[in-house]
Amino acid sequence: MLPAIARRMMLRVIPLVLVVVVSAPALAQAHAGLPPRDLVAFIREGGYIIFIRHAQTERDYADQVDAVMGDCSTQRTLSEAGWRRAILIGSAFDRLGIPVGDVISSEYCRSWQTAALAFGRYQTNSNLNFEPAEDYTPVQLEAMRSRMSFLLSHNPGAGLNTILIGHDDPFEAATGIYPEPMGVAFVIRPTMAGEFEVLGSIPPDGWNDIDD
Repeated sequence: MLPAIARRMMLRVIPLVLVVVVSAPALAQAHAGLPPRDLVAFIREGGYIIFIRHAQTERDYADQVDAVMGDCSTQRTLSEAGWRRAILIGSAFDRLGIPVGDVISSEYCRSWQTAALAFGRYQTNSNLNFEPAEDYTPVQLEAMRSRMSFLLSHNPGAGLNTILIGHDDPFEAATGIYPEPMGVAFVIRPTMAGEFEVLGSIPPDGWNDIDD
Protein backbone atom coordinates (compact mmCIF):
# COMPACT_ATOMS: atom_id res chain seq x y z
CA MET A 1 0.00 0.00 0.00
CA LEU A 2 1.31 3.46 -0.87
CA PRO A 3 1.98 5.93 1.94
CA ALA A 4 -0.91 8.31 2.65
CA ILE A 5 0.73 11.39 1.16
CA ALA A 6 1.68 9.51 -2.00
CA ARG A 7 -1.83 8.09 -2.39
CA ARG A 8 -3.40 11.54 -2.16
CA MET A 9 -0.94 13.24 -4.48
CA MET A 10 -0.07 10.64 -7.13
CA LEU A 11 -2.90 11.36 -9.53
CA ARG A 12 -2.47 15.11 -9.28
CA VAL A 13 1.23 15.81 -8.79
CA ILE A 14 3.43 12.93 -9.89
CA PRO A 15 6.67 14.98 -9.68
CA LEU A 16 5.87 15.82 -6.06
CA VAL A 17 5.80 12.16 -5.11
CA LEU A 18 9.23 11.76 -6.63
CA VAL A 19 10.54 14.64 -4.55
CA VAL A 20 9.38 12.95 -1.34
CA VAL A 21 10.83 9.58 -2.28
CA VAL A 22 14.20 10.99 -3.36
CA SER A 23 14.73 13.62 -0.70
CA ALA A 24 13.68 11.67 2.39
CA PRO A 25 16.50 9.08 2.29
CA ALA A 26 19.04 11.90 2.28
CA LEU A 27 17.91 12.72 5.80
CA ALA A 28 16.73 9.43 7.26
CA GLN A 29 18.86 6.40 6.67
CA ALA A 30 16.89 3.22 6.03
CA HIS A 31 16.16 1.54 9.34
CA ALA A 32 16.72 -2.12 10.04
CA GLY A 33 13.49 -2.47 11.98
CA LEU A 34 15.04 -3.58 15.25
CA PRO A 35 12.66 -5.46 17.56
CA PRO A 36 11.02 -3.50 20.40
CA ARG A 37 13.10 -5.24 23.08
CA ASP A 38 16.33 -4.06 21.43
CA LEU A 39 14.96 -0.56 20.95
CA VAL A 40 14.12 -0.31 24.64
CA ALA A 41 17.66 -1.40 25.53
CA PHE A 42 18.95 1.56 23.51
CA ILE A 43 16.58 4.20 24.86
CA ARG A 44 17.22 3.13 28.45
CA GLU A 45 20.67 4.63 27.93
CA GLY A 46 19.30 7.96 26.66
CA GLY A 47 20.43 10.06 23.73
CA TYR A 48 17.56 9.24 21.36
CA ILE A 49 14.52 10.92 19.84
CA ILE A 50 11.27 9.03 20.37
CA PHE A 51 8.52 10.12 17.99
CA ILE A 52 5.05 9.05 19.11
CA ARG A 53 2.03 9.57 16.90
CA HIS A 54 -0.82 10.79 19.06
CA ALA A 55 -3.11 8.14 20.55
CA GLN A 56 -6.47 7.10 19.10
CA THR A 57 -9.10 9.71 18.29
CA GLU A 58 -12.89 9.58 18.13
CA ARG A 59 -12.80 9.79 14.34
CA ASP A 60 -10.06 9.82 11.71
CA TYR A 61 -10.38 12.68 9.25
CA ALA A 62 -8.25 15.57 8.00
CA ASP A 63 -9.03 18.48 10.32
CA GLN A 64 -5.95 20.57 9.59
CA VAL A 65 -7.67 22.81 7.04
CA ASP A 66 -10.17 24.27 9.51
CA ALA A 67 -8.55 23.52 12.88
CA VAL A 68 -8.05 26.50 15.18
CA MET A 69 -5.15 26.06 17.57
CA GLY A 70 -6.37 26.40 21.15
CA ASP A 71 -9.95 25.44 20.25
CA CYS A 72 -10.42 21.69 20.66
CA SER A 73 -13.99 21.91 19.32
CA THR A 74 -12.50 22.47 15.85
CA GLN A 75 -10.21 19.44 16.04
CA ARG A 76 -10.13 15.70 16.50
CA THR A 77 -9.62 14.78 20.14
CA LEU A 78 -8.68 11.58 21.91
CA SER A 79 -11.24 8.85 22.31
CA GLU A 80 -11.65 6.99 25.59
CA ALA A 81 -9.43 4.26 24.15
CA GLY A 82 -6.87 6.91 23.26
CA TRP A 83 -6.83 8.27 26.80
CA ARG A 84 -6.24 4.77 28.17
CA ARG A 85 -3.52 4.06 25.62
CA ALA A 86 -1.65 7.28 26.40
CA ILE A 87 -1.67 6.47 30.12
CA LEU A 88 -0.38 2.94 29.43
CA ILE A 89 2.47 4.27 27.28
CA GLY A 90 3.55 6.59 30.07
CA SER A 91 3.33 3.77 32.59
CA ALA A 92 5.56 1.62 30.37
CA PHE A 93 8.24 4.33 30.32
CA ASP A 94 8.17 4.41 34.12
CA ARG A 95 8.19 0.62 34.45
CA LEU A 96 11.05 0.16 32.01
CA GLY A 97 13.15 2.98 33.44
CA ILE A 98 13.32 4.98 30.21
CA PRO A 99 14.77 8.45 30.94
CA VAL A 100 12.68 11.32 29.59
CA GLY A 101 13.99 14.81 28.90
CA ASP A 102 11.99 17.30 26.88
CA VAL A 103 8.44 16.32 25.94
CA ILE A 104 7.46 18.31 22.85
CA SER A 105 3.97 18.20 21.34
CA SER A 106 2.32 19.75 18.34
CA GLU A 107 -0.27 22.42 19.08
CA TYR A 108 -3.14 20.09 18.21
CA CYS A 109 -5.30 19.00 21.12
CA ARG A 110 -4.95 15.28 20.46
CA SER A 111 -1.17 15.57 20.65
CA TRP A 112 -0.85 17.55 23.86
CA GLN A 113 -3.59 15.41 25.43
CA THR A 114 -1.43 12.37 24.66
CA ALA A 115 1.63 14.10 26.10
CA ALA A 116 -0.14 15.20 29.27
CA LEU A 117 -1.63 11.78 29.95
CA ALA A 118 1.56 9.85 29.20
CA PHE A 119 4.21 12.10 30.73
CA GLY A 120 2.41 14.68 32.86
CA ARG A 121 4.17 17.60 31.18
CA TYR A 122 4.86 18.99 27.72
CA GLN A 123 5.74 22.05 25.71
CA THR A 124 4.11 22.79 22.38
CA ASN A 125 6.01 23.47 19.20
CA SER A 126 4.30 24.51 15.97
CA ASN A 127 7.08 22.80 13.98
CA LEU A 128 5.23 19.53 14.65
CA ASN A 129 2.00 20.88 13.14
CA PHE A 130 0.45 20.03 9.79
CA GLU A 131 0.42 22.47 6.93
CA PRO A 132 -3.19 23.77 6.64
CA ALA A 133 -4.15 21.62 3.65
CA GLU A 134 -5.22 18.10 2.78
CA ASP A 135 -3.58 17.93 -0.66
CA TYR A 136 -0.16 19.43 -0.05
CA THR A 137 1.80 21.54 -2.51
CA PRO A 138 5.52 20.87 -3.00
CA VAL A 139 6.27 23.95 -0.91
CA GLN A 140 4.10 22.68 1.96
CA LEU A 141 5.64 19.22 1.87
CA GLU A 142 9.12 20.70 1.93
CA ALA A 143 8.15 22.92 4.87
CA MET A 144 6.95 19.91 6.89
CA ARG A 145 10.01 17.90 5.89
CA SER A 146 12.40 20.64 6.93
CA ARG A 147 10.75 21.37 10.27
CA MET A 148 10.39 17.73 11.26
CA SER A 149 13.90 16.82 10.13
CA PHE A 150 15.34 19.54 12.34
CA LEU A 151 13.56 18.12 15.39
CA LEU A 152 14.45 14.50 14.57
CA SER A 153 18.13 15.33 14.13
CA HIS A 154 18.54 17.42 17.30
CA ASN A 155 20.73 15.53 19.76
CA PRO A 156 19.07 15.38 23.20
CA GLY A 157 22.39 14.83 24.96
CA ALA A 158 23.60 11.93 27.06
CA GLY A 159 21.30 10.23 29.52
CA LEU A 160 17.95 11.59 28.34
CA ASN A 161 15.54 11.02 25.46
CA THR A 162 13.52 13.72 23.75
CA ILE A 163 9.87 12.79 23.20
CA LEU A 164 8.11 14.23 20.14
CA ILE A 165 4.36 13.76 19.93
CA GLY A 166 2.84 14.62 16.60
CA HIS A 167 1.17 13.51 13.42
CA ASP A 168 1.38 11.22 10.42
CA ASP A 169 1.96 13.55 7.47
CA PRO A 170 4.85 15.64 8.87
CA PHE A 171 6.65 12.47 9.99
CA GLU A 172 6.13 10.82 6.62
CA ALA A 173 7.35 13.94 4.83
CA ALA A 174 10.65 13.76 6.75
CA THR A 175 11.22 10.00 6.75
CA GLY A 176 9.23 8.42 3.93
CA ILE A 177 7.62 6.19 6.57
CA TYR A 178 3.89 6.37 7.30
CA PRO A 179 3.45 6.01 11.09
CA GLU A 180 0.55 3.70 11.77
CA PRO A 181 -1.45 2.98 13.80
CA MET A 182 -2.14 5.91 16.08
CA GLY A 183 0.01 5.56 19.19
CA VAL A 184 2.97 3.96 17.40
CA ALA A 185 6.43 5.04 18.59
CA PHE A 186 9.56 5.36 16.43
CA VAL A 187 13.08 5.40 17.86
CA ILE A 188 15.37 7.86 16.09
CA ARG A 189 19.13 8.19 16.45
CA PRO A 190 20.46 11.65 15.49
CA THR A 191 23.72 11.40 13.57
CA MET A 192 25.16 14.59 12.11
CA ALA A 193 23.56 18.00 11.71
CA GLY A 194 20.38 17.54 9.72
CA GLU A 195 20.64 13.76 9.60
CA PHE A 196 19.11 10.93 11.60
CA GLU A 197 18.53 7.19 11.49
CA VAL A 198 15.20 5.48 12.13
CA LEU A 199 16.05 2.39 14.17
CA GLY A 200 12.59 0.85 14.34
CA SER A 201 9.16 1.17 15.87
CA ILE A 202 7.15 -0.05 18.83
CA PRO A 203 3.42 -0.62 18.26
CA PRO A 204 0.98 0.86 20.77
CA ASP A 205 0.44 -2.49 22.51
CA GLY A 206 4.06 -3.62 22.08
CA TRP A 207 5.20 -2.08 25.36
CA ASN A 208 3.25 -4.77 27.23
CA ASP A 209 5.47 -7.52 25.80
CA ILE A 210 8.74 -6.02 27.06
CA ASP A 211 10.00 -7.24 30.42
CA ASP A 212 11.41 -4.92 33.05
